[in-house]
Amino acid sequence: MEGKKQPNQVFVFGSNRQGRHGKGAAYNAKRNWGAIQGQSSGRQGQSYAIITKELREGWPPVTIQEVAYQIGFFLGYAKEHPDETFILTKIGCGLAGFKEEEIKPFFNWVPPNVKKPEGW
Repeated sequence: MEGKKQPNQVFVFGSNRQGRHGKGAAYNAKRNWGAIQGQSSGRQGQSYAIITKELREGWPPVTIQEVAYQIGFFLGYAKEHPDETFILTKIGCGLAGFKEEEIKPFFNWVPPNVKKPEGW
């Protein structure tokens, strides 16, 4: 996200189940958008987290079905908050290891207040 953020903007990022916002977009969310360390999903400050990754060894990885469920919940949230602009990142396509072709179709329809990343 370039430029100065506005009070009605919400940064949407991929998180891990532990809510450790230590790298990538999650770190940006913590540092600049009010994401809360230890909170793995949902609204936090001017950010919204969607779980895409498991950090603990021996625990099952986050499935595409889990991501899809959370995306659906997020899109409903965005629709209920038309006065806010949601700036979507390519959630799950970096450190979580999902391919864009797996995640992008879940965003074929978005409310007008969700701004998709370039190419999506």
